[in-house]
Amino acid sequence: MVFLTTKIMQRTALFVTFGGLVTSLITTFIPLWKTMNSDLNEVENWFSGLWHTCLYTEEVGIQCKAYESVMGLPLDLQISRVLMSVSIGTGGFSVLAAFPGLEGVEMCVGQPGRKRGLLILSGVLSWVSGLTTLAPVSFIAYTTVVEFWDEGFPDAMPRWEYGEAMFSGWFGGLALVIGGTLFFVAVCMGDYDRQPPSFHTCPELKHRTNHYLKTEVL
Repeated sequence: MVFLTTKIMQRTALFVTFGGLVTSLITTFIPLWKTMNSDLNEVENWFSGLWHTCLYTEEVGIQCKAYESVMGLPLDLQISRVLMSVSIGTGGFSVLAAFPGLEGVEMCVGQPGRKRGLLILSGVLSWVSGLTTLAPVSFIAYTTVVEFWDEGFPDAMPRWEYGEAMFSGWFGGLALVIGGTLFFVAVCMGDYDRQPPSFHTCPELKHRTNHYLKTEVL
């Protein structure tokens, strides 16, 4: 394709990675990982996140309270906090490392090897960021499903369900993985562009004098 150049691929990878990073960052701090609505009191809606829980009522509005003790949190929340923090850190470093490695940026000029290394590093960090986003979201989604279908709870007891942050977390994690993959594609495209033009050489044809045998017709 004419328009699919190395420069465009690099900027597309950076854009997708940055979008996934912002989405993961928002997912980390919004209290919409799990929601719960009691059938006994339909005007109350509970929301749970990694850092605090919130209660929404029509009379008062939304009220949030942070968790009092880190050690008292469930294991899935503790692991998710750590992994999401790692995701934000690696995603941020991925964007910072990719910027000087882009073509057209007046950094590391005349050093194609260093620019290539920075793009590869950005791809690896973006992959790590995406996987450390997908892992806690999927883990909490699994525990939510297990608790929802647990037959040990009474039927009248309200149960947690998926919140909007679960879907935004999956979207952000996939975007980071795709962005990292596009960085590697951009590196391969750059390597191909820097290759010397290869000509399909054919064996040299030697110009030989054709000797015609003159025959006499008797």
